[in-house]
Amino acid sequence: MWLNGHGLVVLDMLAGDIVLLDGAGEVSRRVNVGPVVAALRPRRGGGFVAGIERGFALLDNHWTVTDTIECWTDPSIRMNDGTCDPDGRFWCGSMSYDLVPGAGALWQLRPDGATTIAASGVGCSNGLAWTQSGTHAYYVDSLTSRIDMITVGSDGNISSRTSFLDTADLGFPDGLAVDRADGVWLALFDAGRLVHADRHGCLDAEITIPARQVTACTFGGPRFDQLYITTSRYQLTEPEQGAGAVYIAEPPIGGFGPFAFRS
Repeated sequence: MWLNGHGLVVLDMLAGDIVLLDGAGEVSRRVNVGPVVAALRPRRGGGFVAGIERGFALLDNHWTVTDTIECWTDPSIRMNDGTCDPDGRFWCGSMSYDLVPGAGALWQLRPDGATTIAASGVGCSNGLAWTQSGTHAYYVDSLTSRIDMITVGSDGNISSRTSFLDTADLGFPDGLAVDRADGVWLALFDAGRLVHADRHGCLDAEITIPARQVTACTFGGPRFDQLYITTSRYQLTEPEQGAGAVYIAEPPIGGFGPFAFRS
């Protein structure tokens, strides 16, 4: 995630570390928030909100955890990815450590601190990103091998969910980012690439990465015209050059900054 005033912030998820990078791409600070840190977004009133192993955490401007909310106690389930919607709700999805189908859910943290399940029966909740206008969002449950399009009503509940892109022939769908034309960049885990679909779901571009386990992408830079791409070393039996790194691409259409939690 790109934060103006902070630069690029990435997550070392299963280490539970928020990692701040300087302008040269070097680690300037690591902040541990527990066994897992799955997602991070700014708060409108200052500070940050995070998805942690079994719920949510609030952090102040100094990256100190000030409050936590536990959503479940089952140690086999963890949070995985999330974001904020334009109305300031924070969404984060869960999954089983062993990828048990249907064991996860898409959770929502509301500005008043209430939590609710927005979608149940999820296999591996992954990429989630709203369009700039806020009319709809793209969502990945990786075990379904597709991107879905969701619409959220004024009450914060999902009013519709339809298939947007079938990824069965592309690879394992992971994180994603939406550009200013409502196109989607999708990271394909274990495929060493990202693909782009326009707002109609037509594939029209791809980016190859010299590491197989591509996990996520986000727009950043002062004008949000650079695409930052993360890769993973998860369960690699042999060292792989480029794994556990951040790459930069410059697609023809840029993106926009993250929505913030209304707190």
